[in-house]
Amino acid sequence: MWKWQKEFVRQQDITGELFGRYIDDILMTWNKSEQQLTELLHEANQWHPNIKLDYRISQNLPFLDVLLTNNNGILQTSVYHKPTTEPYVVPFTSDHHPYIYANMIQTALARAVRYSSTFEAFNQEKRQIKLMFLYNGYSSSYIEDQFHKYFLGYINEAAFIPVVTEMTQFFLLRQKMLAQPTARQTQVARSIAAAAAANTTDEPSEDLTTITHENVVHSRDRSFIHYTHEKRFRQFKRDMHQLYQNVFQNTPAIAVKMVVGNRNRPDNTKELVHKRPKQFLLSNKYKKIKHLKVKKRHRQVRKRSK
Repeated sequence: MWKWQKEFVRQQDITGELFGRYIDDILMTWNKSEQQLTELLHEANQWHPNIKLDYRISQNLPFLDVLLTNNNGILQTSVYHKPTTEPYVVPFTSDHHPYIYANMIQTALARAVRYSSTFEAFNQEKRQIKLMFLYNGYSSSYIEDQFHKYFLGYINEAAFIPVVTEMTQFFLLRQKMLAQPTARQTQVARSIAAAAAANTTDEPSEDLTTITHENVVHSRDRSFIHYTHEKRFRQFKRDMHQLYQNVFQNTPAIAVKMVVGNRNRPDNTKELVHKRPKQFLLSNKYKKIKHLKVKKRHRQVRKRSK
C-alpha cells in the first residue's frame, strides 16, 4: 500500500493535484474522468486482502471537520457538522469558571474564521455558533461581548465597535489568523527545539542556568493556594488576601506574595465512571443487595414451612 501511495502522490504532484492524508482519511482532487479514478481505486483495493478503501466521489465532500466544495473549479472550504451532531455545549448555568464559557465561544469563532474561505460561509457559521450558545442558556449580550473581544485582537483598536461587517475586513482578519501558528503547532515547535538543544550539548549553558536560578528565587517569593471552584466561593480570593494582610501585616512574611488560584470541579461522570468509584459507594450498594437477598430467602423459607 505504501508503494501505491508513493507512486500515486508522485503522479499527483506532476499534474498539480491535491493529495492529503490524516491517519486513515485521505483527500484528493482529480480532473480526469470518473471512470479512470474508479479503476485506479479498484486497483488499490487489490494490493492487500486486509486493506480496503471505502471511497466517495463528489464535488462536495467532508474531510475531518472541514467541508470542501468544488465551485466551478474553485476549491472552497467551510466548517463541517455531522448530521448526528447535537447543539450542546457546557450550559451557562453550570458550575464552571467564567473563562471556560469565554474560551468556548472564542474557540468556535476562531475555527469559523480559519475554515471559512468565503465571507458567506463565515456569516452562516457565526449564526450557528450564536444559536448554539443561545440554546445552552448564554445571553445574547454575553455572546456579542465575546465576539467583540475576539475581533478586538485582530481589528484596528481605534475602531469603536470591532466587528466584521465587510468582506475585506474578513479576509484581513483571516490572513492575520492563518499567519499565526496554532496551539498544537507551537507545542510541536517547542518540543523540537528542546530536543535539538538537548542533542547539541549535554552541559547547560550560562543563560539557562541564570534563568533557572531566577525562576527558583522568583518562586520562593510567592505562596500558592488553590481551591476547587464553586459559585458560592466568588469572594474567596478577596477574603483570603484580606485575611493575609490582617494577619501578616507587621511581619516579614508580608514580603511573600500570596497567589490564590482555583481548579475546576471534577465532573460527576469522571468521578463515578472514568475513575474507580469510592469504596463506600460500592460497599453500600453491596450491603443493600445482600439485604434484599436475605429477605427473599426468609420469604422462601416461610413458604416452605407453610
